[in-house]
Amino acid sequence: MSIEIRDLTHIYNAGTPFAQDALKNINLTIEDGEIIAIIGHTGSGKSTLVQHFNGLLRPTKGTVRIDGVDLSQKGVSLRDVRRKVGLVFQYPEHQLFEETVWEDVAFGPRNAGITGEELEDRVRRALKSVDLDEGFADRSPFELSGGEKRRVAIAGVLAMEPSVIVLDEPTAGLDPRSREDLLGQILRLHKERALTVVFVSHNMAEVAKIAKRLVVMENGGIAMEGSPEKIFVDSEKLQGIGLGVPDMTLLMQRLRERGWSLPASVLTIEAAEAAILEALASKETGAKSSGAGKGSSKGVYK
Repeated sequence: MSIEIRDLTHIYNAGTPFAQDALKNINLTIEDGEIIAIIGHTGSGKSTLVQHFNGLLRPTKGTVRIDGVDLSQKGVSLRDVRRKVGLVFQYPEHQLFEETVWEDVAFGPRNAGITGEELEDRVRRALKSVDLDEGFADRSPFELSGGEKRRVAIAGVLAMEPSVIVLDEPTAGLDPRSREDLLGQILRLHKERALTVVFVSHNMAEVAKIAKRLVVMENGGIAMEGSPEKIFVDSEKLQGIGLGVPDMTLLMQRLRERGWSLPASVLTIEAAEAAILEALASKETGAKSSGAGKGSSKGVYK
């Protein structure tokens, strides 16, 4: 399922003395099955943008199309749109309210008229998708850990079986282990369900790990767009926007400044390890070759 944004402008409190431009002439296409990250500092317009994807916010100007259907057209059922485009808000566990995990996950599909065996199957599949076994179904969501609550909230969206899932800062407030687990689950869901994933974040390391394309927001507009490798190479521009780059990218940059022959596109620990080992092997080979005629290979590393 594709999302097409054209000339999107959103003004909060339009027509009043308190009017505030939140989005300005946004043009963006998200392709079916894509995994994309929207990044930017606080107030850049990230959350406002994604709330247009399922009609929670209406454009002041411009259009939002889901699979070619303009959400502002008469007769468009926003309820149907929200079944297809699931939005997981920041700190979604704050929205848990039922007595049991099962009831919380079942809430959305039941309100959509789904009952009986199909409802049971949806809840079971959704919990399995976020690595919660059936033993969690009868537990109170308020007795779970922060990471488990986050997964229950995501399961509630997945139970609607959307084609697109939008996650607004999904790892915010989680411990490192829970963050890693959740990122792994997002990647698996993208692969297994062929979901289109939109991931809003300000954590550059997480973005580098899962996104294939980045959209950088600044002051309500799109400042940069492209692959992580393309975006993170321009560290000066990112820092000017108020963002950083992944630690591994910064490490590679510092090593290159010291004369190491390393690629600029390294984003993860695994890629950095491989690049450094390759550079060390190359240095050692070169040192042995140059020292072969001198009978010594001392002084290779400094």
